Amino acid sequence: MTTRPPLVLASGSPRRLALLEQIGIVPEHLFPAELDETPDDGETPVALAVRLARRKAEVARERYHAESRTRPYVLGADTVVATGRRVLPKAETTEEAHACLERLSGRTHRVVTAVCLIAPSGRVSERRTETRVKFKRLSRAETEAYVASGEWQGKAGGYAIQGRAAAFVIEIIGSHYGVVGLPLYETATLLAGAGYPVTATWAEGLL
Repeated sequence: MTTRPPLVLASGSPRRLALLEQIGIVPEHLFPAELDETPDDGETPVALAVRLARRKAEVARERYHAESRTRPYVLGADTVVATGRRVLPKAETTEEAHACLERLSGRTHRVVTAVCLIAPSGRVSERRTETRVKFKRLSRAETEAYVASGEWQGKAGGYAIQGRAAAFVIEIIGSHYGVVGLPLYETATLLAGAGYPVTATWAEGLL
C-alpha cells in the first residue's frame, strides 16, 4: 500500500484548521509562518494576498524539509480586507479595531483570500477569491461592544464574520468561507488537482 505524503498547513489559525476538518481533511503538521505583512509600495490587495499565501507555503516547506526528508503537500493562505486599494490591518490593538470598524461602517468592502499549494513534486498552484461584504452603519454602542468582546484580535479588518460581527453584515457577494479565511471549494480543487485524496475519509463517517 502506498502511503501518501503528509499535509502541512502553513498556519496556526484555528479557523483554517476547523474549515479543513469540515471537509474531512486533517493536516499532519501545522507550521505557522511569521511574516512581515506590510504591503509593498503600490501593491494591490490581491497581489498582497497572493504573495503572502505563497511565501507562507514556501517558509513552511523549508522548515519541514529541514526536519524531514519527506516531500509534503504544503498549504498556505492569506486573507486581506480592503476598502478600495487601502489594506486594513490585522487588528492587534483596540485603537486599530476602532479604526477598522469606523472604516467599514456603512460601507461595502472587499475580502481577498489567496490559497497556495506546493505539491510534493514542488509544483505550485494558486487560487483566490474576492468577496464583497456590506456592513450596516454601526452605532457607537455597537462598536464599543464589539471591541470589548475582543473577538477582533488578530483578524483581518478587525472583525470575524463567523462570530458576533455577523450581526453587522447586510450582504455578501462571493465566498463566505473566503471571508472566514479559507475558501473550501478552491482549496479542495487545488488539493485534488495535485493528487491529494480529498474525499478518502468521507465514507468512514468522520464528518
